[in-house]
Amino acid sequence: MSLLLPARHRRLYGLVAALALLITLSASSSGFAAGDVLLSRGRPALSSSDESSSLNAAKAVDGNTATRWASEEGLDPQWIRVDLGAAHTLSRVHLDWEAAYGKAYRVEVSPDGSAWTKAYSTTTGDGGIDEVTLPAATSGRYVRVYGTARGTAYGYSLKEFEVYGPAGGPDTTAPTAPGNPRVTGTTATSVSLAWDASTDDVGVTGYQVARDGAVVATATGTTYTDTGRTQGTAYTYTVKAVDAAGNVSAASAPVTGTPGQSTTSFTVVAAGDIADPGCAAGSNCGAENTAKRVEAINPDEVLTLGDNQYDTGSLSDFKKYYGTTWGRFLNKTHPSTGNHEYDDSTPAAGYKGYFGSRATPDGKTYYSWDRGGWHFVALDTEISMSATSAQGKWLEADLTKNTNGCVAAYWHRPLYSSGPQADMVSKPVWQILRAHGADLILNGHDHLYERFAPQNATGGADPAGVRELIVGTGGADSYGFESAQPNSQKRITDVKAVLKLTLTPTTYTGQLIRDNGSVLDTFGPVTCH
Repeated sequence: MSLLLPARHRRLYGLVAALALLITLSASSSGFAAGDVLLSRGRPALSSSDESSSLNAAKAVDGNTATRWASEEGLDPQWIRVDLGAAHTLSRVHLDWEAAYGKAYRVEVSPDGSAWTKAYSTTTGDGGIDEVTLPAATSGRYVRVYGTARGTAYGYSLKEFEVYGPAGGPDTTAPTAPGNPRVTGTTATSVSLAWDASTDDVGVTGYQVARDGAVVATATGTTYTDTGRTQGTAYTYTVKAVDAAGNVSAASAPVTGTPGQSTTSFTVVAAGDIADPGCAAGSNCGAENTAKRVEAINPDEVLTLGDNQYDTGSLSDFKKYYGTTWGRFLNKTHPSTGNHEYDDSTPAAGYKGYFGSRATPDGKTYYSWDRGGWHFVALDTEISMSATSAQGKWLEADLTKNTNGCVAAYWHRPLYSSGPQADMVSKPVWQILRAHGADLILNGHDHLYERFAPQNATGGADPAGVRELIVGTGGADSYGFESAQPNSQKRITDVKAVLKLTLTPTTYTGQLIRDNGSVLDTFGPVTCH
């Protein structure tokens, strides 16, 4: 055995060999510093393809060798990349291959995820564990393994993809203070809070929420609801960010919340099926014209109901078309996905890349948020919505802990439509929402407008049921109606329009407003369940 650590080592054949290798590692002077810092664990990851939803890129950076990423079988080239969150000096890459390994592959780095530089390549890979030493002075924010020849007839599969950088001493840099703290809703006994995410050189692990100067909770996301409070009492809240090394940021600006205090109304605009390729700012086209109407309304929040960008939802198209029209409202938009977002070369990659944490605030394409006594739930019809799916279980748990009096859910494919594209995929989540007393469901997919009376998941009229609104009028070409469905109250097509909702802690009022400003439908106020 050489006393120098080779650039790449293979499968370990027993305890003696393992111990010998560990001794070699500790004695080596070839560059694998014992103090190297793992930079990639839990960071956002993308891949050129996934064999299945359970074999996605995130499984290769989760620190668990029992999970893995696998590409589609029989295709070259394929790649997986990880976003380190900031530029780092890089020292080595650890690859733990599953049986489907790369015979020829490159390790590449990039400052922006677009322009790539080769740091290592091989054409003689034989699987197992590869330790790749990177050239001195290698740096980048993004690291990619780019496979050009498979070692088997299958695809490429990695149990773990780890990126290391040289140790620079203990992490003593605190995250930035959380920004824009705000009260998003109150009940008689609770205050709901939200804030903008902090940044850190390594990564934020949580947020300390303090009430009147005392820490009362640690949140993993950027929202928190403080329950068990006294009605009419004002509480002052601040938030601090914490990183993996235990560094704590400065406190956010204080914000005051009073349970039971009346909340003024706020406005929400919603639409789906929005931006066509070629439809950009300044042109006379659907997405630009509805964007001008949203500007005129100047809502507090904007919801998108899927198919935000046609036809493939690529990041480049998002930036050129959606970004120059509805992108004007990005800082107040709460998006949801559609089937065209999943038509991207990597499903939903452009959607996630454009909206960032606004699309996946908790790392998932389904999420919830609160404002003014309302609980909003964004769901994803392009993945399983069964009651036993991860999304279905999450929804049940989310609604169980909700303390707001009014509930609105939104997603792409409608359960009921008088147009051509009704889809049964959402029936299980509809049943969950009905059981929890939800008030509104907003959908797109059919390029038309339809308002239903409250109904249940089997289509029966139900005063305690949920009102569905289809608003697929955001800019794309219109569809026609086929057969009027039971409980359908209003049907409009061949228009570009947006839905304006005026919400209070106990009521909702709606208007469909055409791009030219004319009001095509009005309903409410309706009292929440």
